[in-house]
Amino acid sequence: MDLRREEHLGEAYKAINAQQLVPALDVDGTVMVQSPAIIEWLEERYPEPRLLPADPQERARVRALAAIVGCDIHPVNNRRILEALRHRFGADTSAVNDWCGTWISAGFDAFDALARSHGRPGPFAFGEQPTLADVYLVPQIESARRFKIDLARWPRLLEIDEACGQMEAFRKAAPAVQPDAS
Repeated sequence: MDLRREEHLGEAYKAINAQQLVPALDVDGTVMVQSPAIIEWLEERYPEPRLLPADPQERARVRALAAIVGCDIHPVNNRRILEALRHRFGADTSAVNDWCGTWISAGFDAFDALARSHGRPGPFAFGEQPTLADVYLVPQIESARRFKIDLARWPRLLEIDEACGQMEAFRKAAPAVQPDAS
């Protein structure tokens, strides 16, 4: 879906996903929606490499990191919210960037503190291997850049982003290399 052309708002996509949000994943005729559900299905279907630690307490910590992005940052900065700010409330680019900066900054402060508190050294958010937390964080860092947020105050998050950027899977998933990028 090219969100810029609002393809997701058409009737054809509404038949696939009644909420008209992305992503939607069609697996042999079964459509899954919502990123957490899709990611957890992928984790269960393809358990290697693991995105969640084996230990239940560590899994909870990784899920908490992911939830900071998935529940507290991304929802208030996604396209439909920003379009409402622009069209219903007359927000200009500066106001939209300020809105996004407020919620991204609060979330990054919390993510950074939680990532530092777990005591697991390594280049990724939760140690030596990327986890679900990294999968959620990296796109939000890209979003922060798009909204012109100075990321210098979160050097640990920049280190995580750099480590992920060294991995082929993250490079292939980068927004700049997607078919609708321009």
